[in-house]
Order: sequence, then structure tokens, then C-alpha cells
Amino acid sequence: MDSDEQIDIRDRLRGYAARQLVIARMSAPANWQDELRETLAAQRAIPSPWARGSDARLFLESFAIFFVATMMFLI
Repeated sequence: MDSDEQIDIRDRLRGYAARQLVIARMSAPANWQDELRETLAAQRAIPSPWARGSDARLFLESFAIFFVATMMFLI
């Protein structure tokens, strides 16, 4: 391929990036900072020990299954 035939895509990439930025800005809510703060605060909140998927709940459920199985075996 000759150097004269090479395509310079830098302008196309800059235009694409600018269009993507405009699309992102248009789709973002007007109060995106407040929404981001609320979302981060909700994610950082300490979950309840009884919440689904917590380690304490998993331990208690496993222990209950083990206890019932042991009692069934002993009876």
C-alpha cells in the first residue's frame, strides 16, 4: 500500500468521540450529580445481617439445614 493511499482516520475518530459525548450529555439527567450521590450512598449503606446474600444469613441457613439433617439421622 502506498503512503498516498493511506486513510487518515483521526478526524473521523474525533468526530465520532464528539458525537458520543453529545449523546451522553443529552441522555444524562439534569441533576446527574444528585442522582450519582444518592446511588453511591445507597451502595455504601451497611446491609442488614438478615439481608439476602449476607454471610450471617447464609451461615444460619446452612446451620439449620445441618441441624435438621442431623436430627433426622439421629431419630
